[in-house]
Amino acid sequence: MGLARSFRDGVDYALAHGADIVVNTDGDNQYPQERIADLVEPIVRGSADVVIADRQTSKIAHFSPFKKLMQRVGSRAVNYAAGTELPDAASGFRAYSKGALLRLNIVTQFSYCMETIIQAGNKRLRIESLPITTNPKTRESRLFKNIGQHMVKSATAIIRSYLMFKPYVVLGTLGAILLLAAIIPFARYLVFLIQGEGGGHVQSLIFGSAMLVGGLLCFALLVIADLQRTNRVLLEETLERLKVIQYGRPPEDLSTPDSLASPAPRTGHTTQAIAEPVRHQPDPFPSGRDEHSVEREVLR
Repeated sequence: MGLARSFRDGVDYALAHGADIVVNTDGDNQYPQERIADLVEPIVRGSADVVIADRQTSKIAHFSPFKKLMQRVGSRAVNYAAGTELPDAASGFRAYSKGALLRLNIVTQFSYCMETIIQAGNKRLRIESLPITTNPKTRESRLFKNIGQHMVKSATAIIRSYLMFKPYVVLGTLGAILLLAAIIPFARYLVFLIQGEGGGHVQSLIFGSAMLVGGLLCFALLVIADLQRTNRVLLEETLERLKVIQYGRPPEDLSTPDSLASPAPRTGHTTQAIAEPVRHQPDPFPSGRDEHSVEREVLR
């Protein structure tokens, strides 16, 4: 059902089993698995929410010059859409914190790589890059038949994700261009009309009217897109709360044990203790069992 769906299913499985960090790698043995510890280290340290490996594509021998160029162009396009500075946006060797995964939502089917970066960048998640050296090539990719198909699908995912977060940039710019294209023929016709030659330049009115209608349609679509963007933000906040209920809250700092974490509230407001009646708690170790015997049973 697509790489993005498989990634989402894997994330759901990992979070359901209590994962605090999820590492994703590709099935073609491209990435050095011994670097997983280095990949998760910034998340454990608390300095990053997402870590993406940099394959240093300019040094990969089996990449053609055209593919290396397209990798650079694609990374720049993703960085522009996400507001990031990642050298290898298409890398599939990544580590995500639980908090980041609760906020990210995959909607495409082809590949999650571009979409998650654009979402993470626009949601102000902390993203770091880790330089690595890839393993020798073992087989061709099974995601696409050729580089052209990969470019088309990647471009579609980038544009869709960009429109989700910044529709005003695309539609607003296009609408302004069309309105400018409408003003020029209208002004031209006005000049001829003042000179008494307006009868032979009706085509300027037709062209200007078409551009004016196009510009107004762009701004109308911009209003609709902005309303949908607001609705999407509200839905994502609701979905994040549901994920917290389903998977639990992410740890504040993985480098600090729970027993040492400060219980003080982060809101800055004072709290008042509410006295409640002491209720009878059942014995957690019935039938004379102690915690060690229970632990041995769990391990078995």
